[in-house]
Amino acid sequence: MLRPVPEAAPELVEEWREGGGELVELLSRVRERVGGVAAFRLDPSRALTVLVTDPAAVQHVLARRPERYVKRSHRARLLIGDGVMAATGAAWKRQRRLLQAQFTGAGMRRYEQRITAAARTTAERWRSYARTGEVFDVGQEMHRFALDAIWRSLTGHPLDDGTESELAAVRAVGARLPTLPADAAEARGVVAADLARIDEVARRAIESAQGGTAGPDGPGLVHVLTDAAAEHPAYTDQLIRDELVTLLAAGHETTATTLTWLHLLLDRHPQARKQALAAGAEGSEQRRRAVQALIHETLRLYPSAWLLPRHAAEDDILAGYAVEAGTDVLVCPYLTHRDPELWPDPARFDAGRFISPDGRPTGPGAYYPFGIGPRACLGLQFALRESTVLLEHLLPHRPPAFLSTPARTEYGITVRPEGPAPATLSRR
Repeated sequence: MLRPVPEAAPELVEEWREGGGELVELLSRVRERVGGVAAFRLDPSRALTVLVTDPAAVQHVLARRPERYVKRSHRARLLIGDGVMAATGAAWKRQRRLLQAQFTGAGMRRYEQRITAAARTTAERWRSYARTGEVFDVGQEMHRFALDAIWRSLTGHPLDDGTESELAAVRAVGARLPTLPADAAEARGVVAADLARIDEVARRAIESAQGGTAGPDGPGLVHVLTDAAAEHPAYTDQLIRDELVTLLAAGHETTATTLTWLHLLLDRHPQARKQALAAGAEGSEQRRRAVQALIHETLRLYPSAWLLPRHAAEDDILAGYAVEAGTDVLVCPYLTHRDPELWPDPARFDAGRFISPDGRPTGPGAYYPFGIGPRACLGLQFALRESTVLLEHLLPHRPPAFLSTPARTEYGITVRPEGPAPATLSRR
């Protein structure tokens, strides 16, 4: 007879509940006490939830048996509707197939100049801050850059102040999702004004593409979506809107958060910046690899999606344990990436892990900041490219001097610094 997944003692959950801690604290305790495949109950009347952080088990759930461990309702469905992140079944396969080509190989090269233009715009703005001594928020700057890069790629237009102001609603809704009422209609009512602003921006972009109007950089991803409607009736204006908002939300929030964390980490570890710049001349492959190592180490500590919920659609055997159909499963990159058995001194920021051949575990399931398997993040290459290009423009100049830094970390859909990060730049 197969063994059940080992379960954390109810007292552990009760201690956590009495302390009023974050969910990540409970998951961390469960993993430490029980192991990389562990079960717990949030209360005695609820079914077991299985936490997965062991690399082999992660690989099994996300890559080997994705048809058995499925997504149910996406937490961001209120915002992204039936976009590719929330879609399932045949609809997801069709939508994924269409977008996949846009984020690999030739598709990525199509957006290279747009990413570079967004990075140059940011670098010029930072030079202005250095001249004037103006205080700016590093987190807001990273959001502005990432939004500019994805907006140019979607529409062919650079981000203007009006559109940036309107699209702040995307971030506002995303930030409120974890605290919205469970009732869908009530939740929609709470953020109705922000959703209306998002819908209006999307409507204008879709109508412009349908009219054959391209931006100064040429047609963008919205044009790909509107062209798809000619062959696939499923691509209604509503679905195109949902895909557009999905790409906006996923295409800038995670990148902006990663870049914000990276600047904060470099402020604490200035030698890491110096080592990256010393790795090679400007534009060299050596420097690019060093910059990418900084990004990967940041993503290890603060993965784009810190928690990946799944639902067991049928009975399965996971790491030798029986998992019954209907079980909720939580795959946690955040904890896998901080496992001392996989990553020595895991709390230490060390980009060398991604440069030295033996600096990190190479087995599948040990490092997966964008997920793995068929539902891994579509925009992985886009996110890495825009982060690399921006840092190549900013790192050679004076780093920001922070006036204060966020004291807390917020664990929502993403894991991000809670609060502003005001800074100045010196001319020197």
